Amino acid sequence: MGTAGSSAKIAVLAAALIVSGTLFAPGSQAAPDPARSAAELSAQLGGTSAGSYLDGAGKLVVTVTDEAGARSVRAGGAEPRFVKHGAAALGRSLDTLRRTATIPGTAWAIDPVTDQVVVSADDSVAAANLGRLKSVVAGLGDTARLQQVKGEYRTTIAGGDAIIGGGVRCSLGFNVKKPGTSTAYLLTAGHCGNVASTWADSSGKTIASRVGTSFPGNDYSLFQYTTATDRPGSVDLYNGTLRDIANAGTPVVGQTVGRTGSTSHFHTGKVTGLNTTVNYSDGTTVTGMIATTVCVEGGDSGGSLFANNTALGLTSGGSGNCTSGGNSFYQPVTEALNAYGVAIY
Repeated sequence: MGTAGSSAKIAVLAAALIVSGTLFAPGSQAAPDPARSAAELSAQLGGTSAGSYLDGAGKLVVTVTDEAGARSVRAGGAEPRFVKHGAAALGRSLDTLRRTATIPGTAWAIDPVTDQVVVSADDSVAAANLGRLKSVVAGLGDTARLQQVKGEYRTTIAGGDAIIGGGVRCSLGFNVKKPGTSTAYLLTAGHCGNVASTWADSSGKTIASRVGTSFPGNDYSLFQYTTATDRPGSVDLYNGTLRDIANAGTPVVGQTVGRTGSTSHFHTGKVTGLNTTVNYSDGTTVTGMIATTVCVEGGDSGGSLFANNTALGLTSGGSGNCTSGGNSFYQPVTEALNAYGVAIY
């Protein structure tokens, strides 16, 4: 999957691997998958855990509310940490936010490090709405906290190069195919798929036609290749090299990840939340997003998020930029793959 054409550079996503919070150089071997361990332990603990994260030393920490949970975590090779609130209590706070505070320019997700729901408000939230949000968060007690972020939560399409359609520019996420066939497709953001029924490369050559799109709610779309375009299963590192993408997975909070887009190219950061709800400033809402500290800019939409050779997500949007900094949100790629019955290759 690196570039989606020999004559045109179509943005995909760069290589970053995590374990102990570091990036592995190309060719190095991956350590055991902390996300898989976290998912397995969370399934065992159910509502008694607020989640898991990687600490500064790269150790998987799983929050627990009782000694039985702590024993399960230790048996699974992770470090338990006792917290006051489990997933059930924090989930009730999320439900309250959804019912009473779905305000454009806000986002929320469980932060397992602080054992709270972190509620964010960007600069577009007007005083009246901010007052309402503060009131709702205050009513949630110590299960939630409010933070204000610079910039404006927005999707990141823009006019220009890379994959072009409907008068906008986006970035290719991952090349995929139907298992057992040679039929090839590309994944990108759903808000990009909504405005374009075909994509062209920067030379103006049409390369793919829309199969399906989902936005808002989700943020993914699938396009089938319609021309004999080179489409290897690697991603563009924007330094003259490619990195193979061999599988798809789910990240863990605290993990270092990489992201590439056609505007800002390759940047890295850390995962700060899973199952994040984002209320973009235009009034659209997406749920189940991956939140990170990676910067994004206009035109990066659809670009790939990954760690080492594992695909993780498709760029949805964010705030700030890659000069002053910002944060970003991603559609989990596994959901898109399952929705369309396609696979990474």
